[in-house]
Amino acid sequence: MPHFTADDLAGLEKVFRLNLVNSVTGYKPANLVGTVSADGATNLSVISSVVHLGSNPALIGFVMRPASVPRHTYENIKATGFYTINHVHSGIMREAHLTSANFPREVSEFEACGLTPEYRDEFLAPYVQGCRIQMGMELAQEVPIELNGTLLLIGRVKHLYLAEEVLRPDGSLNLPTADTVCVSGLDTYHTAVAQARYGYARPNQPLPELPLR
Repeated sequence: MPHFTADDLAGLEKVFRLNLVNSVTGYKPANLVGTVSADGATNLSVISSVVHLGSNPALIGFVMRPASVPRHTYENIKATGFYTINHVHSGIMREAHLTSANFPREVSEFEACGLTPEYRDEFLAPYVQGCRIQMGMELAQEVPIELNGTLLLIGRVKHLYLAEEVLRPDGSLNLPTADTVCVSGLDTYHTAVAQARYGYARPNQPLPELPLR
């Protein structure tokens, strides 16, 4: 079994270390963050660090890489306070990954990557047309991570749009029906197949199995 100490990791070749450490967390959500600048220029960026932080209020966070170089997504969020989070589906995996390219600020990733902005209910930031799960977010808090210069951006869910067939009667979401994909490492996309669903676990009681759909 390969074994790496902290010193081993620090001494690895850069690309090997990037691939290794980005893979050890397993499957991660693939999302597109849509933003608009103060002067109306749209931007789109694929991210894999979205995390649930609480349901009341509904808070969602994601990690932004250090702002030591221009970060158009971050700059737009800071300028306007609003952004969208859109689940990537299997039909747009290639286009979503292409948004990670270093496009100049004057180029919209929507146009360059073949994706369509969608505006809903006078919300400032654009959603991605065709995504079956879309969230309109308002920046609530910015938490610096001093160890590596990254930022945890925490947003309030202002709008949530779901394809009708995705929402279960109990409020949970059928992600395979949404065709939501996940990513491992930096560049590998996966479709998910639900294997089992369990009810609330209680000590010394049988674990209830719930229907998958």
